[in-house]
Amino acid sequence: MTKRYLPLLGLLTVFAASAMIPQYASAAGAKLDCKMHFKTTSWSAIYKHVEGTGLVTCTNGTSMHVKITAQGVGLTAGKSHINGVGTFTDVHTIDDVLGSYAQGGVNAGLVKSGSAQVLTKGAVSLALAGSGQGIDLGISVGEFTISRAK
Repeated sequence: MTKRYLPLLGLLTVFAASAMIPQYASAAGAKLDCKMHFKTTSWSAIYKHVEGTGLVTCTNGTSMHVKITAQGVGLTAGKSHINGVGTFTDVHTIDDVLGSYAQGGVNAGLVKSGSAQVLTKGAVSLALAGSGQGIDLGISVGEFTISRAK
C-alpha cells in the first residue's frame, strides 16, 4: 500500500468507528417509557399500611411482576382497595423501577375511594393514580417500596 492511501484508510477507519459509538452511547442512555398497573389494599389509623401487586411494562417489551408495600404515619383513618396505573420517568432499564420511593399523599373517599400521588427515588419519579372502594381520609408521609414478586 502506498503512503498516498494511508491517510484515506485512516480517515475511513475513524469514520467507521465513530459511526458505531453513538449506537452504544444511545443504548446506554436511552430512557424507557414504563407503566405499572396495580391493585392495593390499605388500612390506616394514624399508621398507614398498604400491600399490593402490580405489573410493570416498558416500551422495549420487558415486563416484571412486582410486590408493592407502603408504610407511613399521619392523620389518617380508613380501609380501601385501589386499582390504578403508575407512570415512571427517567427509567433506563426495568430494574430502575425497583426500590423505595419517598411518599406523601392525601386521600379522601367514602364508598368510592381515590388516590393520586407523585413519588420520587433519586432521578426516577412515579406518578400514581387510582380509584376503588372503601373509606379513606387523611394525610400521610412514608415510604412506598416496589420489589420483584416471588
